[in-house]
Amino acid sequence: MPDTPNDPHRRDLLKGAALAGAGLALGLPTTLHAAAPPANDADPELVGRDATMLGVPFAKHDVVRVAIVGSGLRGRSVLHELLGVPNVKITALCDTVPDKLQLAVAAMKTAGHMYEPALFSDGERAYEQLVLRDDIDIVYTATPWQLHVPVCLAAMKAGKHAATEVPAAYTIDDCWKLVQASEKSRRHCIMLENCSYGYNELLILNMVRAGLFGEIKHGGAAYNHDLRKILFETRDEGLWRRTHHTQRNGNLYPTHGLGPVAAFMNINRGDRFEYIVSMSTPESGLSNWRAEHEAKDSPRWQEQYVTGDLNSSLIKTAKGRTIRLEHDVSSPRPYSRINAVQGSKGIFEDYPARVYIEGDGAEHAWASIDAYKTKYEHVLWRELGERARSGGHGGMDFVMIYRLIQTMREGLTPDMDVYDAASWSAPGPLSERSVATGSMPQQFPDFTRGLWSAARPMM
Repeated sequence: MPDTPNDPHRRDLLKGAALAGAGLALGLPTTLHAAAPPANDADPELVGRDATMLGVPFAKHDVVRVAIVGSGLRGRSVLHELLGVPNVKITALCDTVPDKLQLAVAAMKTAGHMYEPALFSDGERAYEQLVLRDDIDIVYTATPWQLHVPVCLAAMKAGKHAATEVPAAYTIDDCWKLVQASEKSRRHCIMLENCSYGYNELLILNMVRAGLFGEIKHGGAAYNHDLRKILFETRDEGLWRRTHHTQRNGNLYPTHGLGPVAAFMNINRGDRFEYIVSMSTPESGLSNWRAEHEAKDSPRWQEQYVTGDLNSSLIKTAKGRTIRLEHDVSSPRPYSRINAVQGSKGIFEDYPARVYIEGDGAEHAWASIDAYKTKYEHVLWRELGERARSGGHGGMDFVMIYRLIQTMREGLTPDMDVYDAASWSAPGPLSERSVATGSMPQQFPDFTRGLWSAARPMM
């Protein structure tokens, strides 16, 4: 999809509302978001509880027909995973760069899929024609964040299920638009949060469910990843992602760490996020990188970075639990999603993985998680094994895609639904508001409209 967020069509997309979040929909302001967005989060059109998509299963599909919007690095990576799952047919591909489409077609042929998918590359709105085809069950978008919401809305309006990369949306208005479109169309909108399918994340989820940690009271989540080099590249994400650092101060990418913790706490399945408090450090990481690596005549010297290097947030849930949430992509540091959970009987922390269960092992000493793998390894990892580990991001990408296709083929309820997509994306705009108002608490909308308290399984 497009290499710049500033072309005329995207500027048209950016007219309208002024709330912040984690994907861009039709009707937003010319800048990605104002410094202190208004707090008008009321759902303007209540569809009604009987229209909920909570617990709604897919219809069964013998073959799942997939269209992909965005054939860049991430789009082709997920295409690779899809090509390894049985009973999948890639029927259409869309990208504004024809060469990227040809790379995707070549990957299909290398994998033994010799048919020709329909190709769409006539401008940034080409996805609007793609979604009208009658040989598509689900539309997957791997575009820059700005197009996640427009593509998903177009897909659902055309009667197709929608799947999107993270974050699903980056304004509260757009979160509501996704919820309403899903309910109105009776089609699912799924944010493909691959970290929810990581080996450790699913192992710990089983241990949480088995009660090893007792009553869960706290979690830790983050996306702490040194992206300075990638942000300043002259290709791929470097062409659009850095722009967000010139216009938004908060947590720009909340879902990778938050999705697994939401599963540990049964968010939208017996508990919900209630409010968030957030603050950011000063910015120096991108400015220092530019000073050390950019020529003095580079146009990047005209950019002013406003995103604090480290954004720290605390989330309170309806049941009184707390979540520590961090975002830092501008500092020299090892990768970490924190991935922690603490209960009345024990604690787990990742990076490195370590666990302490009271009465199990030495007192006051961390233990390895290896002893728990035989009993608590998740069935998806047990069944997929090394086949999964050959996939992207240590195997979590394949497990995620395999599970999505499995739920569609067998007519199951998806693991993650539009309410998760909205709730997990909402810390983006809410953290911006909190930072802009001196760390004042910001209330989460209840995207489920009161149905969050009903217990239901996830994965």
